[in-house]
Amino acid sequence: MSDQPDLARADLLGMLADMTAKPVDQVSHRVGSMELAWLVHLVEQRYQRRLDLTDDQLAAIRTVDDALAVFRTSLTSATDG
Repeated sequence: MSDQPDLARADLLGMLADMTAKPVDQVSHRVGSMELAWLVHLVEQRYQRRLDLTDDQLAAIRTVDDALAVFRTSLTSATDG
């Protein structure tokens, strides 16, 4: 799929490492509300578009992997139209 965003798990972990001032290998893979808000903000800046996430999508994000899946889906659907 050529429209797949280049966002990777390592990108999200790096963003969280910057937020917490911890090395990447010490960043928790659990995502709380503060971390989620930070990630959404940075991903929106990186791709220069708003992630229009539903309440259900937001509630489903508990880990970095969850966030990656939701963000990729949102970014892909935004490019599809």
